Amino acid sequence: MPVRADRRLFEFLVLEGAQAGLSWSTILARRRGYRAAFAGFDPAKVARFTPAHVTRLLRDPGIIRHRGKIESAIGNARAFLGVQREHGSFAAYVWGFVGGRPIQNGWRQRGRVPAETAISQALSRDLKRRGFTFVGPTICYAFMQATGLVNDHLTSCFRHADVKRAAAGKGRDVTVTRTSSLRSRRGQT
Repeated sequence: MPVRADRRLFEFLVLEGAQAGLSWSTILARRRGYRAAFAGFDPAKVARFTPAHVTRLLRDPGIIRHRGKIESAIGNARAFLGVQREHGSFAAYVWGFVGGRPIQNGWRQRGRVPAETAISQALSRDLKRRGFTFVGPTICYAFMQATGLVNDHLTSCFRHADVKRAAAGKGRDVTVTRTSSLRSRRGQT
């Protein structure tokens, strides 16, 4: 489902960055640990983390203990707040890249689903310009998929039509889980 709540968008930004170079199952297994370690994904709280927090997080078995990814989450929280100040919300900013409506793709084969697009490249460039890290175009495209900016479920997937209908504001309320987005990216649906 399209995600428009800033806190959830920040959560996916942190998790997508943490996933870089790792399997999604590794990150999903630690999602609860990330939520606890990163103040419930409250960007204002995370932005106030100090070097002492980084040291504590490097010892936390509930998350990936990678200094660069931890420092990235903290720096990204600060940049996230800057985007909120400038645009009123991070949602307004990020949804502007797709004209405020989810891109509805009609992929029939998993091999056709791209790892990045011109839009994810533009989002990546702009986020980096604003001081974000661990936001390459592939990570940005995964973020777009996870947050509903793009519907990449295969047309044969039972979720494709529901997600398309829900994004258009029609039909029953449907919840797309992170796991189903993961399966879609892997071409399993």
